[in-house]
Amino acid sequence: MNEMSILYYLKKYMMMSRRQRKNELKSTLWFMPFWYIVGSVCLSIFTYYLDYEIDISLYLPVGIGFSGTTLQVLLSALVGGVLTLSAFTINSLLVALTTFSGQFSSKMLVNFVSDRATQHVVGIFNGCFIYVLLNFLYVTHGEEEFIVATPILSILTAILAAITFIYFINHTTTWMQVHNISHNLNVKSKSIHSSLEKELQPFHSQSEVSENKLPKGEGKTIYAQQSGYLQVADFAKLIKKANEDDILLRFDVRIGEFVLDGSPLLTYWGTEETIHPDRYLKTLEIGLKQTEIQDLEYGLSKLSEVAIKALGHNDPLTVTNTLHQITDLIKNIVMKSDFSPYLFDQNCELRLILMQKDFRYFLHKGFAYIREFSNQNAAIITEILSMVHLLSKTIDARFHEELWEFSSQTIFGFKNCHLYENDCYYLLEQLKKIAVDTHHEENYRSLQDYLEGRICSDIP
Repeated sequence: MNEMSILYYLKKYMMMSRRQRKNELKSTLWFMPFWYIVGSVCLSIFTYYLDYEIDISLYLPVGIGFSGTTLQVLLSALVGGVLTLSAFTINSLLVALTTFSGQFSSKMLVNFVSDRATQHVVGIFNGCFIYVLLNFLYVTHGEEEFIVATPILSILTAILAAITFIYFINHTTTWMQVHNISHNLNVKSKSIHSSLEKELQPFHSQSEVSENKLPKGEGKTIYAQQSGYLQVADFAKLIKKANEDDILLRFDVRIGEFVLDGSPLLTYWGTEETIHPDRYLKTLEIGLKQTEIQDLEYGLSKLSEVAIKALGHNDPLTVTNTLHQITDLIKNIVMKSDFSPYLFDQNCELRLILMQKDFRYFLHKGFAYIREFSNQNAAIITEILSMVHLLSKTIDARFHEELWEFSSQTIFGFKNCHLYENDCYYLLEQLKKIAVDTHHEENYRSLQDYLEGRICSDIP
């Protein structure tokens, strides 16, 4: 990497918001190992100080020390050993990344790389290798030398590398298990959702938004200055600037949506004839990829993609486990989300209107693609309806209409398909439970007639 590239990346990181910079650094594999290397250099300097400045061997028994020649042989063996373990670790890492990309989803690569255990393991191996190598540089061939700190700490470092290697193998095999993959994705999405809700909570109001507070007529538009994904919006700064200019802002795109250069990004209404669009554009981050910083649906998309890949590999257990995690994530979004798109300033004046999706959208985003790629697989459809039934028992009744609508559409999706008798029975069993919970018993009877008359009629 040349000097211009280094300057470019430094400038890129400095221009990011604090949250985005933190997310980018966590998703890279060099940041954590860099600090381990810095620590290993400092420890090597301290070791040199113990052996060659204060000569700690004068205060310790003779039997635990090494001569210069013997220590060089020891350190050369340790350097080779630690480097070999590092090579095996990198190879295991590449195998894991290839597996995640091919069997589950290419989006899983970032999750595994950004995992703290993975980054610590890579950092430990780099730090151990640099430490032993630096110790090897300043050891002489003098037989009269008697060195204590360098061999002891170098041996302990090699032992640490060996233990870390065993830990990394166990960590990789554990992380690759299906239930852990889907659970980690779910937990990650929940933490992002909680962070976003905490950020927006001060700007929500309990009062209803009346019609006279909503904008009238066509507003003025702020256009995107580059193509990419809308990754992050600093809502606090947006509301503050809108308050200063006495305007009402409305998002024309969602967080995570792709925008083109010159496409509408924000619309505003106010008494000011002109404002400075750059002041508002600086509060938005547009990048080349989707991120999970504020994008709630991105986590659902990743879980859904894992299930779709499992369908292609004929792995129903993975599909089922992923459906469970999707259901838990949707429930978390419903229970902790305020779906109101209106944000207010400290004077309770409406300042920002978000383009926000409702519960129906998240339900569709979580299950619809899996339903489509299941190719009318009765077992998978039954499991989806089972998850919808769980949602109907745990979420507020105001969302029951959407649950029943999704369930009925799923049943009507069976066309030119004949099911086994037991498949029909279990489908109807789950559908009836949903109908009872959502108070659609009458509609259930018509769906029962449709299923039994058109799909199950030719079964002997």
